[in-house]
Amino acid sequence: MSSALKDWVAYYDSAHSIYVNAVHRDVHYAKLAEEIARYVPSPAASVLDYGCGEALHADRIAAVCAHLALADAAPSVRAHLIERFERTPNIAVVSPEHVAAMPSHSFDLVVFHSVSQYLTGEEFDRIATLFRRLLKPDGVFLLGDVVPPNVPAISDAFALLRFGAGNGFFLAALTGLVRTVFSDYWQLRTKLGLTRYSEQDMTARLRKLGFAARRAPSNLGHLRSRMTFLARPIAE
Repeated sequence: MSSALKDWVAYYDSAHSIYVNAVHRDVHYAKLAEEIARYVPSPAASVLDYGCGEALHADRIAAVCAHLALADAAPSVRAHLIERFERTPNIAVVSPEHVAAMPSHSFDLVVFHSVSQYLTGEEFDRIATLFRRLLKPDGVFLLGDVVPPNVPAISDAFALLRFGAGNGFFLAALTGLVRTVFSDYWQLRTKLGLTRYSEQDMTARLRKLGFAARRAPSNLGHLRSRMTFLARPIAE
């Protein structure tokens, strides 16, 4: 794990303020869960959400699949997930190390949302190679929130304001944006930057890793300027 990724994991393992209030946090995860659930191929499917974050509404995904594994590198995040979903029998909370030891062809769908921007190219390749091993031959790698080149941070700010206006937390979003400028998140983002890919770069990168990939019509979540890709293992 690179030092930059360690810093990001430590940030998300802390009492961070990435969400402007509880409503923002709740609707963010509700929207993601609803959109991910649409990609579950069947009620018999096994799904991995890798780098899942707080995944407050993961039970909505679990309701349409047979098994859901939630993986996150932050220990406190995993602890909260275990407590939240202890009565949902088809949800398992696991560490990245546990995922790396799983048998090949374990999953029909692997979700990797809003993580690629924190990884070096080498780290991304290593994880995508793991996903290719874990996916069934007809499985799908759902890669969300890929940040394109030359998309300014202000676009994220406008997206948050639109999201807030549509979900009843516009004033909190406005205040939160001001607070973000002075937050640990912004300092970390300024220091480390984000890894960015064009559509062509990402599809070519995935092909080299053994996937046939295409951009989805829309991105998962509310950030319209970012990209989601659907990738399937290429038969060997």
